[in-house]
Amino acid sequence: MQTIEFNLEWKLKLQNRFLNYVKIYSTSDPESESTPSTAQQWNIAKYIFEELQNLGLENVELDGNGYIYAFIPSNLENDDEPTIGFIAHYDTSPDFNGENVKPQIWDDYDGGDLVLNKETGFTLSPSKFENLKQYVGRTLITTDGTTLLGADDKAGVAEIVTAAEYLLAHPEIKHGRIAIGFTPDEEIGRGAHKFDVEKFGAEWAYTMDGSEAGELEYENFNAAGAVVNIHGLSVHPGYAFGKMVNAGLLAAEFVSMLPQNETPSTTKGYDGFYHLTELQANVSEAKLQYIIRDHDAEKFEARKQLMVSKVEELNEKHGSGIAEIEIKEQYRNMKQQFEGKMHIIDIAAQAMRDANVEPKIKAIRGGTDGAQLSYMGLPCPNIFAGGMNFHGPYEYVALETMEKAVKVIINIAKAVKKK
Repeated sequence: MQTIEFNLEWKLKLQNRFLNYVKIYSTSDPESESTPSTAQQWNIAKYIFEELQNLGLENVELDGNGYIYAFIPSNLENDDEPTIGFIAHYDTSPDFNGENVKPQIWDDYDGGDLVLNKETGFTLSPSKFENLKQYVGRTLITTDGTTLLGADDKAGVAEIVTAAEYLLAHPEIKHGRIAIGFTPDEEIGRGAHKFDVEKFGAEWAYTMDGSEAGELEYENFNAAGAVVNIHGLSVHPGYAFGKMVNAGLLAAEFVSMLPQNETPSTTKGYDGFYHLTELQANVSEAKLQYIIRDHDAEKFEARKQLMVSKVEELNEKHGSGIAEIEIKEQYRNMKQQFEGKMHIIDIAAQAMRDANVEPKIKAIRGGTDGAQLSYMGLPCPNIFAGGMNFHGPYEYVALETMEKAVKVIINIAKAVKKK
């Protein structure tokens, strides 16, 4: 087996590429109907597009919706191997500030507290995040405590681009045709909505969008988003008896009507939940935004119906038309799309072992573009990218884990050629 020589030069390429990406503001917006949902996403899309062109990939394209496609040609003499693909998203979550990201590098982490911001005292500590202990001696990249980092999923983008550059620079590594795709708006559940599977041309693909080393996932939540609007009646509080309808209080009542032990902080494993992501309220109007999640399809449908029934109860109690709900599907559990296709998982698992990474096959408590793409005819499990503590100021990534992800990509390319 050919050895992947990932020396200091290549480590620095990977590190600097990632640092460049995270500094580009690219937060998505669930309230927007455009694609991409925010103008700032075009900045990183254009940056990646030009980078891929400069590296010498074939048929590099940035389409009108912000999707990027590129290809590494086969270097086999008789190419009868399937085209495979690698996909990541470049938007960052709207759950926390993603503007003016100032990444910090901590070489040879000693296992102690990291004071990310001396002015505020904001600290990343293993006493709060025990997973830090496994990264002693590694190079960590963190936030400055005022933004998220964006390793979800700019780590995945950096790994795919670096692997592509490495394969182009090492023609002795034999592989079939490889498709590369980067998407906007994954964080708001729309990353694959306008992805051109036919143009991508792969028999199967992998999203590089997982967390710690070894993660390999082909099960995920069924997912939907729900918006509840409540209409109140505002009158002078001194003369409100029998007249005022306080939309804010009705919003609080609605929240209490849902199961209190079925939230993200009270569930794990295969448990589903209701998650209130945003609440805006005054006397006249209230708006509640939820996400609904469950691995089991029947339980997922029951969750959606429960929310509808609670809105109906609110109307029955306080007056018809006082509240309404809109539920939008986001993605489905991709597990059933791999029936009879487990070689896709087996290849990735062996590629990890060849990179000295033990595969950790588990269900995702979330979703990736791969969930939607699998239902669009492109089986697409998820592989680790290295980021930890996503969507907030405690987010970090180990450079060594990103390096392993690059090696896994290369090993998959070689393994498909062997098959």
